[in-house]
Order: sequence, then C-alpha cells, then structure tokens
Amino acid sequence: MAEILVLVDHVDGAVRKPTLELLTLARRLGEPSAVFLGRGADAATTVLGEFGARKVYVVDAPEVDAYLVVPAVDAMTRIARTAEPAAILVPSSRDGKEIAARLAVRLDSGLITDAVDVHPGESGPVTEQSAFAATYLVKAHVTEGAAIITVKPNATTPEPAPAAPEVEHVTVEFSAAATGVTVLSRTPREKSDRPGLTEADIVVSGGRGVNGAENFALIERVADALGAAVGASRAAVDSGWYPHSHQVGQTGTQVSPQLYLAAGISGAIQHRAGMQTSRTIVAVNKDEEAPIFDLVDHGVVGDLFKVLPQLADEIARRKG
Repeated sequence: MAEILVLVDHVDGAVRKPTLELLTLARRLGEPSAVFLGRGADAATTVLGEFGARKVYVVDAPEVDAYLVVPAVDAMTRIARTAEPAAILVPSSRDGKEIAARLAVRLDSGLITDAVDVHPGESGPVTEQSAFAATYLVKAHVTEGAAIITVKPNATTPEPAPAAPEVEHVTVEFSAAATGVTVLSRTPREKSDRPGLTEADIVVSGGRGVNGAENFALIERVADALGAAVGASRAAVDSGWYPHSHQVGQTGTQVSPQLYLAAGISGAIQHRAGMQTSRTIVAVNKDEEAPIFDLVDHGVVGDLFKVLPQLADEIARRKG
C-alpha cells in the first residue's frame, strides 16, 4: 500500500485531536505514517499507534522549537523525498497551512487547503471543500506530485485501529533560512477546562446581541453546561467584549463542530464563512428576519437573555 504522511499536531508530546482525524482519513488512502517534530515523541508514539500509524518519523531537534515554521518544512521535505508518499495530510491550522504551502513549492506538488473530507480516487486522493461561504461543495484532486492536503478539524470522527508503529529517528540538515528568525520569548496560553475552538465538538458563540463583555458570562454558562468552546462574532470582539482569539469567521477561526449555537449573531457573510460547515446549527435571535435563520437547522426567535438561562437550566436538569 502507498505510504501516507501525516504531520502530527501536538503540545510537548500530547497529540491533539486533528491528528487522530488525519490518521483515520489516511487509512482510507493507504498506509499511515506519522511525522513527529519536536519533544515528547515517546509519549506520542503509543497514541499514534492506537490510531493506525504504522511508522513514526521523529525529528527531535532544538531548531524545531526554537524557530518558526521553516525547520518543520526542512524536516518534512527531507522525509517526503525519502519516503515518496502518495499524499501528505496536514492540519488546517495557521502554521499547518504555511508548512503545507512551502512544502508544495519544495516538492513541486499540488496543494489543496481546508478540505472537509478526503476519499481515494482513480488518480489519487479526492478532496471535498466548502466554497463561497459553504454555498458550494467542490471536489478536487492534485494532478502534479504527491498530493499535499490540509484538512479542517472535525472533518471526520477519529477511529482507533491499533498498530505497533516502527519508530525511525531522522537527522535533518537545516537550511540557513531555518534560523533566519529567532523566537525571543513565548507567552503560555491561559489554561482553560474548555476545549479548543477548532477541536471542539460543540461551539457556543455570542454576537452583537450579547450587548456587553459582562454578558458573555451567559454564553460561558451555556458552553460549560454543554462541554463546549466559546466563540464570538467579529462585532463582539471588535467591541472588546471577548478576546480576538475566539473570533469565528472568515477573518478569524473557521470551525466545523457537530453543533454550533449562535446567540445574538445576525449572520453576516464573514461570520457564516467561518461556521457554515458545522453539522448542526442552532440560532437564538430576537430578529426573525436575521440572515442567520436562512442556514440554521433549528432557530429560536426570542430574547437570548430569557432563552439561554432556561437552556442552561434544562441541560443541568437532564444531566441530573
């Protein structure tokens, strides 16, 4: 079977959910091999094997953590030229898409970004992408070189397929460009019990209708009741009501959860572009003419300050 490379998204060896989704997709296409860059490979190998990785390439070099994305590109290029995979799957994060684009140039390969599904085809992997704010579903395949594909989180459900992966440590000669920019300092993210926005199965977002930073406590209450991530519209973050890191939309984070709950969000096109591929969409808005109601699966016309407390109470009651 053809080898399929999967770039591992991790935090000090803790493998993130999008990687497990990529391994699941990779098994459709061929034999998955994981590429682990940085520290913590020993802890990650067990998890990667549980989800079907037959091989784990490890590049444990200080350059990977000390600099920006170019060391990762150097490492991926080195491994890809040796392995000659049929496809390379990369998480659709900011870093992931930059790595994929640079890698495509180095390998003279075609690139597809933000796929929402991947299937085998006669001429290689066939992807599905949402286009024009998810108005259209586009199918595509790469016609030159190994297919390099970035896949959105929540594109599929991770499915275990236990394997005993072979571990291969790879030595990389990094280019001069790899050390051209030095990271001077790092600020750890504030820890939260909520899932990350791009990985969450459920996202609860607030918009202009929340009417103030202090009222986002209500959005957080519903999110915590559901075990969800908290999102916000551009209007809300531009008003300073919630951090920009939580913005959902074309100019923020694009999400595809199983459930997206929009509260007080009118449904402007730039917001829709960031959440319209969600499996189920529910909206609460007091304006029955709000554009958001054109794409929802379930809509509630009402005051969010009355609806959401009742929703939170009902969730708590059902949880017992």
